[in-house]
Amino acid sequence: MTSETSGLPEKYGLYDPAYEKDSCGVGFIANIKGLRSHSIVRDAAQMLCAMDHRGGCGCDPFTGDGAGMLTAIPDELMRLEADRLFGAQLPEIGRYAIAQVFLPTDEAERNLCQETLRKYVERQGQKFLGWRRVPTDVKKAQVGETAAKSEPVVEQMFVTAADDLDRTAFCRQLYLIRKQAFHSLRKQNLKQRGMYYVASFSSRVIIYKGQLTSGQVVPYYGDLSDPRYTSHLAMVHSRFSTNTFPSWERAQPMRFMSHNGEINTLRGNINWMAAREGMLASELFGDDLKKLLPITDLKTSDSGVFDNVLELLLLGGRSLPEAVMMMIPEAWQNHESMPEYKRAFYEYHSALMEPWDGPASVVFTDGRYIGAVLDRNGLRPSRYYLTTDDRVIMASEVGVLPVDPLIVREKGRLQPGRMFLVDFEQGRLIPDEEIKKTIATQRPYAEWLRNQRIELKELPLAEQSHGFEPETLLPRMQALGYSTETMQFMLLPLVNEKRDPVGSMGNDSALAVLSDQPRMIYDYFKQLFAQVTNPPIDSIREEVIMSLE
Repeated sequence: MTSETSGLPEKYGLYDPAYEKDSCGVGFIANIKGLRSHSIVRDAAQMLCAMDHRGGCGCDPFTGDGAGMLTAIPDELMRLEADRLFGAQLPEIGRYAIAQVFLPTDEAERNLCQETLRKYVERQGQKFLGWRRVPTDVKKAQVGETAAKSEPVVEQMFVTAADDLDRTAFCRQLYLIRKQAFHSLRKQNLKQRGMYYVASFSSRVIIYKGQLTSGQVVPYYGDLSDPRYTSHLAMVHSRFSTNTFPSWERAQPMRFMSHNGEINTLRGNINWMAAREGMLASELFGDDLKKLLPITDLKTSDSGVFDNVLELLLLGGRSLPEAVMMMIPEAWQNHESMPEYKRAFYEYHSALMEPWDGPASVVFTDGRYIGAVLDRNGLRPSRYYLTTDDRVIMASEVGVLPVDPLIVREKGRLQPGRMFLVDFEQGRLIPDEEIKKTIATQRPYAEWLRNQRIELKELPLAEQSHGFEPETLLPRMQALGYSTETMQFMLLPLVNEKRDPVGSMGNDSALAVLSDQPRMIYDYFKQLFAQVTNPPIDSIREEVIMSLE
C-alpha cells in the first residue's frame, strides 16, 4: 500500500509513519551584512559535500536519503527568467514570491495541481504570473534508479502581491494559498506516480532539495551552477533517515528550518497541537484561520511537523527567534541564576505550548534572520566561525569549509539552550543574552503571571482524608492495583531508604495489552522516548536541565 503523494508505505502492521526519525548533517553560510554573491552558493555546496558521511543511502548507493539547499531568492536570475517566459517585469524584492513545487509526472494530475494553486492565488487576491520548469538533470547528477523512479516534475510558480499589501501581509496570503491548495488536493487523492508538494513559497527564500546525495544537489539543479544565482545566505542539509523511508519531499531544508536529531516528545506535541486548534484565534488572520486547519501534516517527518508549527507562530505575528524560544525553551525551572524577566517569559509560554524536546540541533531562517539553537541538554554538536570578511559559517561538523585561520575573528560551539542568531537588517551577530532580553521584556510577562497564574495552594481544600484505616487498606490497595511486589520492591525502598527501585532489563511481565490477567488502566500506557541516540541522564546530578514535575 502506498501513499497517494509520494510512494511511501501507509500505516500497516507494525509500520507507522509517525515513528519516522532521522539523524543528519546541517549547516549554513551567510554574509552578515546581507551582501549577495554566487560564492555563498558555491561554498554552501562544498559544505554539503563535506557532510556526505552524514547522509544515508540504500542498497542503491546513488539514491540518497535526501539533501538540499535553501537560499535567498536569486533576484537577478529570476527577473531574467520572468522577462523571458512571461514578458513580465518583476516588482521590487518582497513584492513577488516564487513557489518551488514538486508535481506529478502524469500530465492530467499535474495540470490539476497547477490549476488548483492558481485558483487559490486569485481567490486570495494575488496576481498569478506563470510557471517555469526548473532545469533538472538526472543523468548529469547520476541519480540512482530508486530515486529516479519517484522523481517529480519540479516547477516554479511566480506570484506578485496585491497593491494594498505590505510584505508581512503578503507572506500570510502565500501561507493561506499553499494550505488551501494542499487540503483541496489531499481530498482529490492523486493516484499517479509522483507527488504534489510545495517545497517553498516565499518572497524571501527558495529551496532546492530532493531524494539525492549531497554531491548530487548542484549537478541535478542547473540553477545552482548559474553565476547569476546570488544569495546572502545558504542553508544545507544532508539527511540520514535512521528508521524512516526517504522520499523527495522529506528531504530538508524544510520551509523555515533544518534539523539534526530527534523530537522525542513528538506524539504529545502533535496531540496538543490538534487539541488547541479549536481555540486558535488571530487578529491577523481573522476568519481565514479556519482555512489553515489542520496545522500539522501527519504524513511528514518530525522535522516537518516542527516546521508546520514554527510557520504558524511566525506568520501569526511573532518574530522567528521568539517562536524558536517558545518551542525550544532553555531549562528554566531549576536555573537559580536566570534573570526574572527571562524566567517569566518561559513560564508564561509553558502554559501556551509544551517544549519540543529531544536531542536536537535546529537551524532556522526566514530570510531576515538566520540562526541555530541546541536542545536544553546540548546533546547535538554545532560549531561556528565568524570571519573578518563578514562571513558566518555554522555546521554540525568541524572543517566543512576551509577557512584561513588568519581571518577567523571568533569561533566556538553552540551551548545547551543558547541561541546563535544573525540579523541581516542590523548586519551583525546578536548575543544570546541580548536576543532573549529584548524578546522577554517586550511584554509584562511577570505581571501577567502574578495576576493570572493559579497555584494549587490557592484552591479550596477538598474533603479531608479519612486517614490510614487499616481495616480497609487491603481492599483499597486491591482496587487500585497494588500487589505484594509493588509494596516490597517499589514502595518500601522509597519510604525506608529514600531511593528509586532498581530493576533489570529482563522484565518478563506481559504487556498489559497482551496479558490475560486483569490490569489497571494506567498499565496500558507507556511513555515513549528515544532508545538509540539519547545518552543516560541522571535526573539528580543534572537537576538544572531535568525536571521531574
